[in-house]
Amino acid sequence: MSAIKVLLADDHGVVRKGLRFLVEQEDDITVVGEASDGREAVRLAKDLQPDVIVMDIAMPQLNGIDATAQSIKASPNSGVLILSMHSDESYILRSLEAGARGYILKDNAEEHLVQAIRVVAQGKPFFSPVIAQTLLEDYMRNLQQKGQQDSYSLLTDREKQVLQLLAEGRSNKDVAQLLNLSVYTVETHRTRIMQKLNLHNTAELVLYAVRKKIIA
Repeated sequence: MSAIKVLLADDHGVVRKGLRFLVEQEDDITVVGEASDGREAVRLAKDLQPDVIVMDIAMPQLNGIDATAQSIKASPNSGVLILSMHSDESYILRSLEAGARGYILKDNAEEHLVQAIRVVAQGKPFFSPVIAQTLLEDYMRNLQQKGQQDSYSLLTDREKQVLQLLAEGRSNKDVAQLLNLSVYTVETHRTRIMQKLNLHNTAELVLYAVRKKIIA
């Protein structure tokens, strides 16, 4: 089994050195490149085609969120893992909308980075537990302020299954095969899920699943 190829993108050399040290202690992970700004990250993503790009948000020339979107276009099979100081929901949503698969905090990098890289390399999402807890607390607080109820209970058992699989990054076709359904039926379930939960895109669906601790 070949090692997971990782590209590190952070504008601080000391941070990159620390990340490389953490990662290269693992036999199944290797760092193939380092970028000090967003534009360099996109260029190296295209040249190196890494399995995982560990991307900082605050970088010169091109911020990490825009660099994420452009890197995925340049290297469609790469999974982007955001490594950030920011735990605000807006940053997380924007990162997901740009195509990122994971989001962890720099404060928790030593504890979660290696696991996150392995999970993202498999095409699955990963979020620091503290991020998931923060999102849940913010979500419940907003519901209380608006006097609303959580709509998860409105979903059927089948819709809950479909929701989890979609949030895990599965395509409609994958979900159909796993649940022995037609693709059309899965698309119908997806539409109903979005309507019941008032969600508008895949990024919001993943964020909802993280808040509800449906996915890690």
